[in-house]
Amino acid sequence: MQRMQFSQAMARKNLNLVGMEEDDEDVEAGEEIDSAPPMKVGEERQINSLGLKKKLLKSGSGWETPELGDEVTVHYTVVMVDGTKCDSSRDRGEPVTFNLGAEQIYKGLDQGITTMKRLETASFSLASNTDKTFEVELISWNRVIDICKDGGVIKKIVCPGQRDQRPGDLDEVRVKYEARLADGSVIARSPEEGIEFHVKEGHFCPAISRAIKTMARGEKAILTVGPQYAFSDSGRDIVGQYCAVPPNATLDIDIEILSFKQVVDVMGDSYVLKKVLREGEGLDTPNDGAVVHVRYKGMFEDGTIFEKMGFDQEEGALFVVDEEQVIPGLDRTFATMKKGELSTVTIKPNYGFGDAEVKRDLAIVSPNSTVIYEIEMISFTKEKEPWEMDTREKIDAAAKKKEEGNILFKSGKYQQAAKKYTKAADCLNEGSFEDGEEKAAKTLKVLDIESQNVKAMYRRAQAYIGTFDLDLAELDVRTALEVDPGNREIKSISKTLKQMQLERNKKDAKVYRNMFAPMWNGGVESKRPKVDVPRETEDSVMAMDGEHTESMAIDSS
Repeated sequence: MQRMQFSQAMARKNLNLVGMEEDDEDVEAGEEIDSAPPMKVGEERQINSLGLKKKLLKSGSGWETPELGDEVTVHYTVVMVDGTKCDSSRDRGEPVTFNLGAEQIYKGLDQGITTMKRLETASFSLASNTDKTFEVELISWNRVIDICKDGGVIKKIVCPGQRDQRPGDLDEVRVKYEARLADGSVIARSPEEGIEFHVKEGHFCPAISRAIKTMARGEKAILTVGPQYAFSDSGRDIVGQYCAVPPNATLDIDIEILSFKQVVDVMGDSYVLKKVLREGEGLDTPNDGAVVHVRYKGMFEDGTIFEKMGFDQEEGALFVVDEEQVIPGLDRTFATMKKGELSTVTIKPNYGFGDAEVKRDLAIVSPNSTVIYEIEMISFTKEKEPWEMDTREKIDAAAKKKEEGNILFKSGKYQQAAKKYTKAADCLNEGSFEDGEEKAAKTLKVLDIESQNVKAMYRRAQAYIGTFDLDLAELDVRTALEVDPGNREIKSISKTLKQMQLERNKKDAKVYRNMFAPMWNGGVESKRPKVDVPRETEDSVMAMDGEHTESMAIDSS
């Protein structure tokens, strides 16, 4: 097979062409308009504004077509107007392989090939070359991607993988690869069964991790890696049986993703990391209030098991999500799992057992221990959402959530209490009620908190303001004013809160105005009058900041 040279510079040119066309045109040059009906054999059609015409001679298979930059293998024949054949790859006995976009055979023909399906045959006439027609058979193609957009890592897809999720930085992958110099000398090779590592930790050279994040499970590809993503100008010494890498060497790497295990940052701060060992069913996961059936075992980092739950029961152990029946990291992990899923989760002390020594069934957990759980989600039953309930169920659910919220509030668990109150309110705000039911619903809307606890709500609102949780502060202030409308402290903090909300809204508006000013004003930001923050508001916030830590405790006196 005849192969035409493909350089990194050429790849950059191809991708620049594609990017430019996407910016300037709604349709890529050479691409058939999506609304146009499929061509029939024998039909001729102009396919772009440059006068390129295509006549379909034989239908292809599938629906995909190559893009500029892809590596294609074709047979072609060039015929003069009088029928004389002047050039043919078939006469030479082998097809031609080249990359679309660099116009390596006949100028303008590449655009026509981007409209073809695998094994399709078509003839093209070019406005720039009216004395010839070009008959092309598209034998195959490989997708080519400039991963870093600078020509430093070019990926040619040899075998597409499964069309599922790509690995992320946290995921653990098993990869098989072989790396070579331009002369074919092998400089590294994985074991036949592959090698496992976390994507963000990398392996061998920087190009590997960058490429993996673009690959699907089972995908095979060839990477052309420039020195900036390999070993740069320092090269690499001999390693075992493998030869040295010279400075500024370009590498070819055959790579295949054998498998990967998804790792989920459950809390968003890297303190609770879940690794999926076996995928679950469907997309559904438990909501807060769901009853879950699970089996799990807890281990220290050395593998010592300190507790096991659910292994003695066929249906597993039962827990209610978001009811503090297990440590926070385990509870939040339950809420991310699908039915049938098997995962391990690594939990740092702040979402585990903290700095306390805790006795469990099989061992004592030392203070500040990182723990690992292996969890199987056997099944779960989600708590009904308000829109799924009838009116009687809504009233009963609201009453239950309100009572649970009151208990939490009186024990100083304010955030958990707020969630219960919100759920109660959601039940009462969904749909309409009959006359008798409406009275019960209105009664439930007033929090069952005695007037002597208005001071507790005031102190909690202070704490929320000190941490700039203004929406939570507003909830407490409104509730306190309903209980004691004449309370001077509550009125004062309400005024401060409104001023802080105003300033926050102005800051948000400024951020969005700066972000979208070019679109709104043609690139010229409009002038707005400056509003100064009152000095008394600033002093009030500073005064509260020093006391908000102790104010979380409820003053029941």
